[in-house]
Amino acid sequence: MNYFERARYFRTKKRLGQNFLIDGEVISDIINYANISPDDTIIEIGPGVGFVTEQLVRHAKKVIAIELDEEAIKELKKLDAPNLEIIHNDILKTDLSSLCQEDIKIVANIPYYITSPILAHLLGEIDDLKNKNRAKIKDIILMVQEEVALRMVANENSQGKQYGLLTILSQFWADVKILRTVGRKCFYPAPKVTSALVKLDVRKEPLLKLSDYSHFRKTIRAGFAQRRKNIKNCLLNGGFPKEKVFNALSKLNIDENTRGEKLSIETFGKLSEELLKN
Repeated sequence: MNYFERARYFRTKKRLGQNFLIDGEVISDIINYANISPDDTIIEIGPGVGFVTEQLVRHAKKVIAIELDEEAIKELKKLDAPNLEIIHNDILKTDLSSLCQEDIKIVANIPYYITSPILAHLLGEIDDLKNKNRAKIKDIILMVQEEVALRMVANENSQGKQYGLLTILSQFWADVKILRTVGRKCFYPAPKVTSALVKLDVRKEPLLKLSDYSHFRKTIRAGFAQRRKNIKNCLLNGGFPKEKVFNALSKLNIDENTRGEKLSIETFGKLSEELLKN
């Protein structure tokens, strides 16, 4: 029985954002891109009924599948793989660092509506320097909306509103690249959007060396809070003292009428450091 026929027998739940991957070529690509060795432990987030899982267990030493849906778990148990551990839990409430001793790879086909919270859970926020989950993760293969993937790999020269807080969160703790796009018909039920497969190679050190990472987070939040306003007004509205704002922009030769979305991550880092000075 092919993936489509198998998926049709399962009652998907819209509230859980369930769209099962049913394209064998894409599943094969996930396995290849994950570059799994026989010694690897994989944590799969949102395995659903196990179409990717049944391939992962053939390649990895151990697969830990984290699934919220009880009915999906019943299907996963039918795989009867000795190297498969199934955890019934919400990923956002799961401490990944406690699940195994060794470093892990992540494979995830997640509900698209919680992409940002899951990324923050896996990588930690920008000022979370000692995040336990991130410390255990080598890399992440993630299925997301194509629109979100473009935001994750964007920069200050990207079109529209692609470059923003999600960009900086993703790139601050990982090297991010889009592996391939995935059409709507590759899923059942078919979503309304095109998807993309993204790889994040997790950094051991943050992208920038800064004296105060919480201050940097405050700076970028202010910079992107009101996209139509220039960086000067964004910083002032974000609670930064007027004199410090003018001095920092002048010192870095940043035109006060520039919008935040036109400042690189590195420039935001320099701006944050200047704003800290007396």
